[in-house]
Amino acid sequence: MPPPERELRRIACVEDEPDLRRICELTLTRLGGFQVQVYPDGPAALEGLGAFAPDLVLLDVMMPGLDGPAVLARMRACPDLSGLPVAFMTAKARPEEIARFRALGACEVIVKPFDPMTLSDRLRGIWARLETP
Repeated sequence: MPPPERELRRIACVEDEPDLRRICELTLTRLGGFQVQVYPDGPAALEGLGAFAPDLVLLDVMMPGLDGPAVLARMRACPDLSGLPVAFMTAKARPEEIARFRALGACEVIVKPFDPMTLSDRLRGIWARLETP
């Protein structure tokens, strides 16, 4: 019998906008039942992701200082973080931008504004696609 598929349980959210960070935390914990750790910026995320050990990282693209693509590049260079799936969140939704984010290694691009009420289901869908061989 094959081992059961791993369930999506722990989500890290890296977002510099406090209101959006709070919305993600509330909807993902209360509606989704996930364990959620939020980070206000890239450096805080890079420092804390290893200890939190998320299954999936929601990563804002545009942040002051260290933006999402730079955070992702540093994650990929760190053995403990290199394999974490990352879904970018961005208002930059032109097809060429989305293609660039995927080429950088994002498993998905979530366009802002998004419906927080459907975020948990959307992340489960992303997870299911990652788990499918």
